[in-house]
Amino acid sequence: MTPEREDKIRNAFANKDWNDIKAQNSWQIFKIMSEFVEGFEKMSRIGPCVSIFGSARTKPENKYYQIAEEIAFKLVKEGYGVITGGGPGIMEAANKGAMKGKGKSVGLNIDLPFEQKHNDYIDSDKCINFDYFFVRKTIFLKYSQGFIGMPGGFGTMDELFESLTLVQTNKIAQFPVVLVGTEYWSGMIAWLKTTMLEDEKNINAIDLDLFKLVDTADDAVKHIVDFYSKYLLKPNF
Repeated sequence: MTPEREDKIRNAFANKDWNDIKAQNSWQIFKIMSEFVEGFEKMSRIGPCVSIFGSARTKPENKYYQIAEEIAFKLVKEGYGVITGGGPGIMEAANKGAMKGKGKSVGLNIDLPFEQKHNDYIDSDKCINFDYFFVRKTIFLKYSQGFIGMPGGFGTMDELFESLTLVQTNKIAQFPVVLVGTEYWSGMIAWLKTTMLEDEKNINAIDLDLFKLVDTADDAVKHIVDFYSKYLLKPNF
């Protein structure tokens, strides 16, 4: 554990009187509100978008970087904007593809102690900065008409399962969720089927239909387009 993390733990357990706690919480509420307000105001004017998630550590020479760029390019040609976490790696690839396709390129950036700074392919009026993960996730889900999960780490898993949980529990309307990369996701999906479903019965078989596994940009975009074509919905509104 780093000295910085040890200091954070000590500060968390430091003695604080009621006035300190109350003052800190009050200002925190206003900061959270301001992030929601800015997010709602800017995103409400953007129109239908698809969120693309994935690792910030993926390099341009990686095949998944290239697939993410291609997916974003093809999505904007279908009339969708692209939302990412605004950082490097997969996020950069998706914003790059959206900008290359002359579509809307949105970045919901968050202040992190490492690896996160906004990339250069976000529209200047569509880069929003956050301090709170839960506010950022709310904006992602509220303004997305689809979710594409590229290979990633804990953050990608967090965003994926949050989306699946909200759909599963009918807290939001069902929307297409696509996982790209059989090689990457097949181990997790096998665990969901055998351990979570068959052995422990913690989900229903129908829950595994909430997402689609693909390997190509064409198949990922097709699933999004086909989902909305079924309901005679188009993104050009």
